[in-house]
Amino acid sequence: MAEAILNREGKGRFRAFSAGSQPADALNPHTVAVLTALSYDIKAFHPKSWDEFGAAGAPVMDFIFTVCDDAAGETCPVWPGHPATSHWSIPDPAKVTGTHAEVSEVFDETYRQLATRIAAFVSLPIDKLDHSSLHHHLAEISKTGQGSAAA
Repeated sequence: MAEAILNREGKGRFRAFSAGSQPADALNPHTVAVLTALSYDIKAFHPKSWDEFGAAGAPVMDFIFTVCDDAAGETCPVWPGHPATSHWSIPDPAKVTGTHAEVSEVFDETYRQLATRIAAFVSLPIDKLDHSSLHHHLAEISKTGQGSAAA
C-alpha cells in the first residue's frame, strides 16, 4: 500500500518501493480491494523481498520507512548508505483474522494510517531542511495517523 500511496501522492518527486523480509507469493486480496476501490493502478505491483534492494544495481534509497511490527518479533533491516529513516510501527493487516468485514476494516485502517503519514512526508520542504530538522520531522510523522488497527 505504501508504495502505491507514495508514488501517487509524491507526484513524481519520489519513486517508492515496498518490500518485506518474507514476501507473499501474490498481493493480498484485501490490499488489492482497497487500492482498486481508490483507483490505483496495481498491474505492476508484486511482492518483493528487501534483499532485492541490497543487490548490485538496486536503486539508491534516500528515505527508508519501515513498518515492521516489533511486537510481532520482526527484525527490521539495516540499510547501506545514509538514507533518512523512520519507523512507522503498523501491525501487519494480513495477520488479522475474523470475518471478511472485520479484516477489510483493518486493511482500510492500515491504508488510512499510511496515507496520513505519507501526506505529511510529501508536504515537507525536504530541500530546505537540514539533516537534524529532517530527522525531527520524520520522528514526528511516525507518531501521526495511529488508529485502532490491531493484529
